[in-house]
Amino acid sequence: MNPSFPAATAVERAAEPTEANVRDLVYAFYDRVRADALLGPVFDASLAGRWDEHLPKMCLFWGSLVLGAKQYRGNVQQAHQPLEGVEPQHFSRWLYLFLDTVESRYEPAAAIRFMEPALRIAQSLQLSRFGWDYKIPAEQQALLERVAPKRARDEEDGHDAARQPGGPGEPFPTRIIGRARDE
Repeated sequence: MNPSFPAATAVERAAEPTEANVRDLVYAFYDRVRADALLGPVFDASLAGRWDEHLPKMCLFWGSLVLGAKQYRGNVQQAHQPLEGVEPQHFSRWLYLFLDTVESRYEPAAAIRFMEPALRIAQSLQLSRFGWDYKIPAEQQALLERVAPKRARDEEDGHDAARQPGGPGEPFPTRIIGRARDE
C-alpha cells in the first residue's frame, strides 16, 4: 500500500473475523506501530508502561465494531484528546499501517468490516482535533473511496456518495445524521 514502511507479515487470511483473529490483528498492528519511526514515539509517550492495559481494550473495541460484541465501553474522542504532538501525517501513517495489516490478515469481504470504520473514525478524530475547517488529506479520501465505494442504494436514490454531500464545507464523505440532504 505504501512503500515507506515494510509490508505486514504474511499470514493465512481469514474469511471472517473471530475473537481470536481480532486479537491477533490488534497485537500485530500495535507491534508495527511501536516499531514505526513516526508513530512509535507518540504512542510510547502516552502508553509507556500501559501497553498491557491498552491492547486488551483495543481488542474489545475492534471486537465490538466487527463482531457486534458490545463489550467496549469508552469514548473514542475523549481517549484521543490528550495525545500531544499528533499531526495529520500521524493519522495517515496509522491508517496505512492498519489497512495494510488488515489486508494481510483478512479476505477482502472481512477486511472491509475493519477498514471502513477505521477511516471514518480517523476522519472524525481529525475533525475533532483540527477543527471543522480542516480538510481531510486527499490520500485519506482516496483510501475511503477505494474501501467504501458508492453503495447501490445511493445510486438508486440519485445520491452521489463519492461527492461530499454538504459541499466544500462538509468534510465527511457520507451524510451526517440530522442534516437534510440539501443543507
